[in-house]
Amino acid sequence: MLETLTLGARPTGRTALAARWIVAHVPDGAQGGHRLLENGEVVIEGDRILYVGPRFSGEVAQRFDLGEVLISPGFIDLDALSDLDTTMLGVDCGPAWAKGRVWPQSYVEAGPYEMYTPEELAFQKRFAFAQLLCNGITSALPIASLFYREWGETVAEFEAAAEAAGDLGLRVWLGPAYRSGGMVCTAPGVLEPRFDEARGLRGLEDAIAFIGAQAGRFGGLVQGMLAPDRVETCTETLLTRTMAAARDLDVPVRLHMAQGLMEREAVARLHGTTAPQWMAGFGALTDRLIAPHAVQATETDLALYAEHGVTIAHCPLVFARSGTALNSFARVRAMGIGIGMGTDTAPPDMVLNMAVGVMAARMMGDSLDQTGPQQMFDAATIGGADALRRPDLGRLMPGAKADIAVFDMADPLIAPRVDPVRSLVLGATGRVTRAVFVDGRLSMREGAVAGMDMAAARTRAQAQFDGLRRKYPDRTWGHPAESEIFPPAYPALD
Repeated sequence: MLETLTLGARPTGRTALAARWIVAHVPDGAQGGHRLLENGEVVIEGDRILYVGPRFSGEVAQRFDLGEVLISPGFIDLDALSDLDTTMLGVDCGPAWAKGRVWPQSYVEAGPYEMYTPEELAFQKRFAFAQLLCNGITSALPIASLFYREWGETVAEFEAAAEAAGDLGLRVWLGPAYRSGGMVCTAPGVLEPRFDEARGLRGLEDAIAFIGAQAGRFGGLVQGMLAPDRVETCTETLLTRTMAAARDLDVPVRLHMAQGLMEREAVARLHGTTAPQWMAGFGALTDRLIAPHAVQATETDLALYAEHGVTIAHCPLVFARSGTALNSFARVRAMGIGIGMGTDTAPPDMVLNMAVGVMAARMMGDSLDQTGPQQMFDAATIGGADALRRPDLGRLMPGAKADIAVFDMADPLIAPRVDPVRSLVLGATGRVTRAVFVDGRLSMREGAVAGMDMAAARTRAQAQFDGLRRKYPDRTWGHPAESEIFPPAYPALD
C-alpha cells in the first residue's frame, strides 16, 4: 500500500487515493456533516484536499487504489499522552497516596528531583508521537504526568517535542505544563495542598515565551497552547493570568478539572465549591477552555460549561478501567456542550477509546440512537477541530488540510464486516491503521514512521519505564519496596 511514495514526504503532484469507503464531509447546513461515500476518491495536492467524490476526472500525477479500506479524517486527540504511561501502574494498585501518586512529606523535605534525564524526556515524547501516528491520530495536544517531575515541565523538553513533531510529521499544540502547588501526603490517607504561587507564575511566563518562539514552525504543524496542571494545583491569580494570556496569544487552554474525588475534595476545602463554579466566579471559564474529563461534574458545573462554551475532552477508556464514566455523553451533547476525544493513556488507541465510549455511554443510560459509533466518531474528528477553532481539520472536503487516516477493513480479524464505521469502532482497534497523512505528508505506513526505528524505540521505552518504576519508593509514603507498591496480578511461582 503506497509503496512508491516516500515515507516522511509529500507526494509529488496531485495524488488520488481510491477506496471502497470514504468518510466524506458535507459543509455545515441542513444536510451537513460526515457522509459515507462508497467507491470514491480523495485527491490531495500539497497540504490540502483538492477533491472528494466519485472518480476524479481531472489530471493526477498518480493514483492509488487502496482497495477494501476506510479513508477517514485523521483523529484529533485533545488529551494525548506524551510520556510513558505512569497511570497504568496505578489502575489496580491503590490508594493513590500509598502508590507513589502523591508526594509524601519526606520526599518533599528531601527535595523533589527529575526522575528522567533531559535525553529521556525528549525520547519519550518522540516515542509517544510515533504511537499516536500509528493509531490514526493526526492532531494532538500532549499531556504528561507531573508526579515524577521536579515541579513542572521545561521549555527545553518542549523545544525537543517541537522538533520531534516536525521530524515525524504530527500536528501538535504544545506548551509546558505549569502549576502553583500540589498535594502532599503528611500521614496515611491525609493529603494537604502546598502552594508556591510565584513559581507557578514563572512557569506561565516560560510557557508564553515558548509559544512566541515556536508557534507556526514546520509549516504550521506546531502551534501553542497553555497547559496549567490540574485545577487543584492552581491559584486564582495563575488562572486569571493564564486566560488573559490565552486571549492575547489566541491559543487554547487545557485544564484538567471535575475529574476525580481527590480534586473535588481538595477544591471544596480550598474554595468551598466545585472547580467549575469556583472558576466561573472570577471569569476563568471561556470558550478557549478544553477541560478533561468531567466525570465528577455536577448539573450546575455542566450548565456553566454550556453557558461559557467550555469543551470537554472525553477520555472514556482510561476512566472505564477504574469503573468511572461521564454521565452521560448524550446528556452533555443535548446541553449544547462541545465534546472532543482524548486518549490519555498508552497505547493511544483512539478506535478502542471510541468503542469504550459507546459502551460506557449506553451503560449510563444513553439509548442506541443517542450514542453510537457515529456520534463518538464525530467527537474524535469534528468535535476536536471545533475546540481548536480549526474548520480545516477533522473533515475530508475540498480546502481542508490533508490530514488522513487509512483503516484496513479487509483485516482477517474483522469478519464478518458490516457498516465500515460501525465495524471499525465496535469491532476493531487502532492496529488496523495502515497509513496516515498529515498536512499532505505520508507520516506513517504499515507501522513505520519516518526517522524512527519502532522496534528499537519499543525496547528503549521499556527500559526507561522500568528505571522509573525502580524510583517509585523514593516518592511513596513509607518508602515500601517496588514489589509492594506494584504487586503482580498473580503471585510469582516459587
